[in-house]
Amino acid sequence: MVKHPALIGGILLGVFGIAGSALVALTYDSTAERIAQNERDALLRQISTLVPAQELDNDILADTHTVQAPEALGAPSTTVYSGRRDGRISAIVLSPVVAPDGYNGAIRLIIGVRADGTLAGVRVLGHKETPGLGDKIDVSRSDWITHFAGLGMGNLPEADWKVKKDGGHFDQFTGATITPRAVVKAVRKTLNWVASHHATLFATDHPTEQQP
Repeated sequence: MVKHPALIGGILLGVFGIAGSALVALTYDSTAERIAQNERDALLRQISTLVPAQELDNDILADTHTVQAPEALGAPSTTVYSGRRDGRISAIVLSPVVAPDGYNGAIRLIIGVRADGTLAGVRVLGHKETPGLGDKIDVSRSDWITHFAGLGMGNLPEADWKVKKDGGHFDQFTGATITPRAVVKAVRKTLNWVASHHATLFATDHPTEQQP
């Protein structure tokens, strides 16, 4: 006869709790490495879209440093990935760069810039723009954002870094001018910032952490 059912129930509850916690910990340990690898692979695919892996001879994901330039790059902190060829940095990829003035809020970008100051490319990491209108900045919706590749301040005057409605070079979307305007502005500011810090960003050796 059980004289202390509450005590027995408490013990059983504790045992089940410990077993459940152990199961969760075991599941996490077994999947954490896979999740980390999946995240690394996804990031590498994004970077390789801008700077193809065959153009580089280093592990670009391991060749990084962090910069804090929120006025220019929009984010509190931005990681700079350095792509090297024969020991020299031939291109950098900045992620994230944030356009704060999208129609429905911030637009997160990843931007590649080559050593000659031209864009390797631009892609959208995340946004909340209106489906069917502003979401055309996403490469899955249109090729608009692919037209940045190859452009730079050297071959497109700064006055032209605006949408056509504002007298610039870039197309806007029908019914959605604010979104492309925000992206163009963010890319222009990024190019200007990179140009201002070119010697540091493309130095063969750089410290792990920088605040240029």
